[in-house]
Order: sequence, then structure tokens, then C-alpha cells
Amino acid sequence: MGNELLSGAGARTSDARDAAAPDLETLRAAVAAFTGGASATATDRTELDPALHGHRRELLRWLNSWGCRLRYPRPGEIDLFEVGVRDWWTRWAAALPVGGSLAELTDPQIDAVAGGFEDLSAVPVGAPERSRPLGPTAASKLLYRLCSRAVMPWDEAIARRLHGTRDAAAFAAHQRLGRSWARHLLAETGLDEQAVAVELGGPGRSLAKILDDYCYLRFTRETEW
Repeated sequence: MGNELLSGAGARTSDARDAAAPDLETLRAAVAAFTGGASATATDRTELDPALHGHRRELLRWLNSWGCRLRYPRPGEIDLFEVGVRDWWTRWAAALPVGGSLAELTDPQIDAVAGGFEDLSAVPVGAPERSRPLGPTAASKLLYRLCSRAVMPWDEAIARRLHGTRDAAAFAAHQRLGRSWARHLLAETGLDEQAVAVELGGPGRSLAKILDDYCYLRFTRETEW
């Protein structure tokens, strides 16, 4: 029975991936739903360096602006997020494709992203006496913020609908899926990434974010296209 259930879940997620590839008009509609044709915001374009204390505080504020609801430290209290992200960055900074793009990711780079994601997901946050892990959704968003052209974030609905789970292997599969979509889009249009973003109505928006816009509308909001 257990194997049959696992097999069925695998088949459903495989079917979802096969059916999910977006066309140009669908992506244009997804971009319009989020931006109304506006360019990427200065906040999302600004580079943040987790080695710097002030930038780690900005990352926490940014994650909360994206709905993560992470607790801010009280006066005199150890900031678990600040310390955890600092130490995580020390371990992973050299391995992550900070300046890369989704379409150009290599398999070893994707494996590194997945490893960094797994480690980051476990970083303690919240009150020191009642800490919890940062978790897979916030970890994916933080990785996107640091590698905004190279990493496609997710939420629970996207992860489970496309991959059946939210572990590191699934996050790697999500990046490979996004890479496939991005490469197909670039080949189909004959344009580079910046020109594709302009063509789709989102100048300055990365393909990683455009594809995430689409995934959010289709799998989280269950928008009918």
C-alpha cells in the first residue's frame, strides 16, 4: 500500500511538471498580474551581502515583506536569524551562483544551491527559548534574494504540486525545471534574458522571478489560464 501511494504521488507530480510549461502569453499575463508592466523594484535589484550585519537585518525585513512572518528580536535578546544567516553565509558564500542566471546553471551549481537551501532551512529563528527552523519557503526566498537571476523560489503549494515534497532534492528538481523552462523560452524567442523580460512586460525582472510569478498564480492561487 505504501509503495502504491508513493508511486501515485510521483506520477501526479510528474504529470504536473509535464503539463506546467508556460507559453509566452501565459507568462505575459503572469507578469502583468504582478507588475502592471512596471520594471523591477530598486529594492529587489539592490545587492545584499549577508557578511554585513546591516544587510542581514535588511534580509529579515525583506523576508517579512514577502509574508514570512519571522519574529524580530527583543532588546537585549540574541538575534538567532542574524547569527544563523551569518554562519550559514560563511559556509556557503563561495559555492552559490550569486551572479549567475537560471538558464545557465550547471548541475553542480544546482546541487550547491540545494545544499545551501537544506542548511539554510535548518537555521534557528524566533525566540531563543522557543526557536524553530527558518523552513523551506523562507529559505527559498532568501536564496532568491541573494541569487535573484539564478534561483527560482517556491512556497508550499508550488513545491507539493510540482514535486510532492519540500526537501533539498525537490528544490534541486525545481531549479532544473526552471532552467528547462528558461532555456526553452530563450531559444523560442531568440532573445537574451533582459530582452525577454522587456518583451513580457517586466523590464528588469529576472526569468527566475517571472517563472515564479507564473508558478505562484497557477499552483498557489490556482489561476485558470
